Amino acid sequence: MIHRTVLVDTPFDLNNVCAGDGLLFVRDGVGYAAREVHFTGDDTATRKQLSDSIHSGHNSAIDLPAIGPIAFGTIPFLPHEPSNFVVSAATFAKRADGTHTLTLVGNTIDEVDDLAIARALRAATEARPPRPSSNSFRVGARTPVGRYLDAVTLARDAVRNGLIKKAVIARDIEVHADEPIDVHSVLLRLRASFGSSYRFCIGNMIGASPELLIEVADREVRSRPLAGTTPRTGDPDTDKQLADELVSSTKNQVEHRVVVDMVHDTLLPFCSYLDWEAEPSIVTVANVQHLGTYIEGALTEPTAHVMTLLKALCPTPALGGFPSEAAIDFITANEPMERGNYGGAVGWMDADGNGTFAVTIRCAELSEDRRTARLFAGGGIVAESNPYAELAETQAKFQAMLSAIVRP
Repeated sequence: MIHRTVLVDTPFDLNNVCAGDGLLFVRDGVGYAAREVHFTGDDTATRKQLSDSIHSGHNSAIDLPAIGPIAFGTIPFLPHEPSNFVVSAATFAKRADGTHTLTLVGNTIDEVDDLAIARALRAATEARPPRPSSNSFRVGARTPVGRYLDAVTLARDAVRNGLIKKAVIARDIEVHADEPIDVHSVLLRLRASFGSSYRFCIGNMIGASPELLIEVADREVRSRPLAGTTPRTGDPDTDKQLADELVSSTKNQVEHRVVVDMVHDTLLPFCSYLDWEAEPSIVTVANVQHLGTYIEGALTEPTAHVMTLLKALCPTPALGGFPSEAAIDFITANEPMERGNYGGAVGWMDADGNGTFAVTIRCAELSEDRRTARLFAGGGIVAESNPYAELAETQAKFQAMLSAIVRP
């Protein structure tokens, strides 16, 4: 594989580059969008593909030989299921330092030459937002509510009996559309409401996750686990009261601490130092509020690859439970659905072991014909959990994707 990266001065919109059938991973305007698949494989094969890629040898004023290609990918919830990664033929980036770049990959010099650069730039800058259109939707529970409540009760009792400390129980619903769902429009709506979340479109998964699982940038490593949730009402005083109650809630603090301790203890052996907030803070998104804790540090030399850390963390107790193996076994036996990619991780990696992965939540799994979207929501169950309160929490969490998809 041959690659070439150039600086881009022409304005472009990452959402328009992705459109409805490309790739996207972006937060607060910083991230990547891509088109045209060049390579697909699991994480092992993709890491080799990235490391074997060579620079094309071009040496113009706009070339950036030090920057190579990235791979977009999804990691499923269950560790034994295969990951899926994609290296695109043309990847546009808006970077934190304000620079904009285009990376082309191919098998021959002709696929990354100046003409190929010009064609890719023209396609990106000519892309336009979608035209508004109407569609009709039907929303229904895929997991019966009664079975979900039973699973929550079983998880609560398992915690009370000392079998586990926490288990996350989830349920799913389906949105059926008369016409194919306009993914481009959905991504633009997510940007409008959830711009500070990690918005993604990779494979058949789209969403806006507020939770950073792992980020590696050279020696720097970061995570921001979330656990403990309360709704937002739109009224500032009410939301402040709900946030105060969330912080003071023993149930939510216990749920959150389990996650933070696991992330910290997992990352510590890879780090020369690791720091974290003494107390969780409130993380606010459009529809809910969470307890969140920043964890950051420096990796020891030689630094661990982001995939090494990701596999050690995934699935996070924020979506699985603790102890991890016992919680996953409980979920597999009692949760009335198969999660697939929900609850795993979604993001990107490069040949140097850098990358950013969010937890795959606030998401939808699209059918091949784009007429059905499967949505997921869950919550951490501990000894003080109330099944009906947990049901209400899932209803609040569903709103992120429902409001982006079901729009007249």
